[in-house]
Amino acid sequence: MKVESAEVTKRRTAEEPSLLPHICVCICTYKRPKLLKRLLGGLTRQTTEGLFTYSIAVADNDSLESARPLVTEFAESSSIAIRYSVEPRRSIALVRNKVLEDAEGDFVALVDDDEFPTDEWLITLLKAINEYHVDGVLGPVKRHFDETPPRWLVRSKFYDRRVNPTGMRVDWQEARTGNVLLRREVFLASGEMPFRPEFRAGEDQDFFRRKIEEGRSFIWSAEAIVYEVVPPARWSRSYMVRKALLRGATASLQPSCGATSIAKSIVAIPAYAIALPFAAVVGHEWFMTYLVRLSDHLGKLLGLLKINLIKEDYVNE
Repeated sequence: MKVESAEVTKRRTAEEPSLLPHICVCICTYKRPKLLKRLLGGLTRQTTEGLFTYSIAVADNDSLESARPLVTEFAESSSIAIRYSVEPRRSIALVRNKVLEDAEGDFVALVDDDEFPTDEWLITLLKAINEYHVDGVLGPVKRHFDETPPRWLVRSKFYDRRVNPTGMRVDWQEARTGNVLLRREVFLASGEMPFRPEFRAGEDQDFFRRKIEEGRSFIWSAEAIVYEVVPPARWSRSYMVRKALLRGATASLQPSCGATSIAKSIVAIPAYAIALPFAAVVGHEWFMTYLVRLSDHLGKLLGLLKINLIKEDYVNE
């Protein structure tokens, strides 16, 4: 099987219409071949119960097209249609927009290249979106370590995310694109760029905030689980601090960053700075918790001042 272009796929779909709803699983990737291979493998095992069909779209944010050989190999050995495209400009928002250009069908599922799903992932999301008659369903992302992490990291629960009950409405501040099924028309209705490139992080929260303001409805499904691989590179202080600084900088772009939010950061920065030596005595997990919180607030204030400490287009590792 050859890798299809978006044009070929759309023409084939028009010539061979299906009565079943179709899901396009959209993946953005950047130099993670082993993790991407695991994800694609997980997608071949999806349970459909004959209720839907699905395909895959991969957008590579590496201008050298490092993911192309893997996608080609997958296409040749799998019956699942897959499309490959490249967004050479380093930007998480732009590559998300690129993969959506290749999406087809009724629904779009978004999952990250460092994640892998359970076998019932897609069907659980689809059943929930139909049962609750909403525009989208988000599922939990649970941590996964291939190597044994340090004890302080486990105790800190840095990579633990709250699992909300099925049917609960999604607040945009908790919304992510690492595990979500959306009606495709959500992206097409407004005609605007779904993800805004001024956001180097939090572009997904900005997207959901705008859609909720438009009247779109999204709920949680506690049973639609994917796992996020947390490699040793993300255990370091430098990664966590850089990620927090960037997260704070992009938070300064949100409308919710008003006088009250700014005042909280002005108070929080010296408070956390004073607490750091005491936290270090109590335990490394507490030291890192306070350091990350301090960095979040500092990044926000520096973002408001247009001071950019993080030069990467996005913090990947």
